[in-house]
Amino acid sequence: MTTTEQIEKTSDTGASWRDLASYGGPVVVMAGGVLLQAVNMYLTSSLLPSIVGDIGGQTFYAWTTTTFLVMSVVAAMLVSQLLARLGTAGAYVVGFGAFVVGTLIGAAAPSMAVLLLGRGVQGFGGGLLAGLAFAVLRSVLPERLWTRALALLSGMYAVGTLAGPAVGGAFAQYDAWRAAFVVTALAAAGLGVVAGRALAGQPRGGDAEPVPVGSLALLTAAVAALSIASIVHGVAVAATIVLAVVLVLAFIGWERKATSTVMPRATYERGVPLRWIYLTLGAVSAAAVTEAFTPLFGQEIGGLEPFVAGFLGAAISVGWSTTNVFAAEVHSERTKTMLVVGGPAVVALGLLGAAFVPQVASGGWAMLIWALLLIVAGSGIGASFPHLAVRAMSVSDDPVEAGKAAAGINTTQMIAMSTMSALGGVLVNVGMPDVPNAARNLQLGLAVVGALGVITVLRALQRPRSAA
Repeated sequence: MTTTEQIEKTSDTGASWRDLASYGGPVVVMAGGVLLQAVNMYLTSSLLPSIVGDIGGQTFYAWTTTTFLVMSVVAAMLVSQLLARLGTAGAYVVGFGAFVVGTLIGAAAPSMAVLLLGRGVQGFGGGLLAGLAFAVLRSVLPERLWTRALALLSGMYAVGTLAGPAVGGAFAQYDAWRAAFVVTALAAAGLGVVAGRALAGQPRGGDAEPVPVGSLALLTAAVAALSIASIVHGVAVAATIVLAVVLVLAFIGWERKATSTVMPRATYERGVPLRWIYLTLGAVSAAAVTEAFTPLFGQEIGGLEPFVAGFLGAAISVGWSTTNVFAAEVHSERTKTMLVVGGPAVVALGLLGAAFVPQVASGGWAMLIWALLLIVAGSGIGASFPHLAVRAMSVSDDPVEAGKAAAGINTTQMIAMSTMSALGGVLVNVGMPDVPNAARNLQLGLAVVGALGVITVLRALQRPRSAA
């Protein structure tokens, strides 16, 4: 079966949101887990000015996000092992449990070092929750609901990155950052109880593959090198970036030959478009990294209060979540292709415009224009993501390989966001102490990544052969 035929087979014509809602508990757990992961990627970004003022650690500003995302990538690699050994319900309980523990460590943190520890544990739990959602979707839902389910999960990322900075800003307004962590822990605990009940009847996964230790070590080292580049100066910055590039190339080389890999085997097969689909997903998802820094920019450049700055940080997710809903309603293959190709271009153009706002406007008008351009960039993510994800899930008619490809969607997002979060820290620090310059560096860098997504998506749309 060709990829095109498989995509047509998974058409959601005739399916409705009500049909998806009929799956009740499992859908709530899957969506809730992804929402928690997404909220907490950037919740801390709005709280950081208050956190730094309380416990210090300004130098490690970007590390709070990078640590969270790196551990999310590590956790995503353990999803199949947990499903095989504990079943769906047990794996979810472990994920929610780790998330609660990490969040409570963060709430009690007396120093930045302890906060980073908590963020690591929290990220591990969040990575499990997000990975589980994509891994079990194929077995829990019929094919006709995949596009809507993927749109829902993508929408949870958008809503989460909208709610994270906004909710964080609300707590930061009253210097109540520890309370924000406690409330998040309570929400995770409640979802853990729901998961134990709603998924109790789900079967265990298949045989677990070995953990790809070599690949994970190289990938983690690459992200760590980029993170270190954000706190060093002079020649050391260039040296650590070069080291990171070498480690990424080593990761790719290792993956091609290893028996146990981070990405699905089909990613490295000639003639299969999966690598290009993943690269495009990563390129558009990386744009959300701007939310980790925009609240700081809003406070420093626009003089915004923390709560309002949190909403500015969430602007890109407004476009993402809104467009995502409409994109899921599209049934025409031609229109889907237009959305898939146009998405990365819109992301790049929105960020390119936002990069120069502080140089051409000031005050409230600058913040308004900035927010609108970030909404435009977010709409590019929402337009393309659900249809790219369905293409990734449809590269093979082998259920095992297709399942791996589905799980790889979340892995791709986590790798892209962790890498760009670390690189974003470098771009911002290079521009400091000139905050407008730092903001321009970050958004120009992300715009370039979005533009590269246009190239990769065109490769992804070339007529491929099946990976079966």
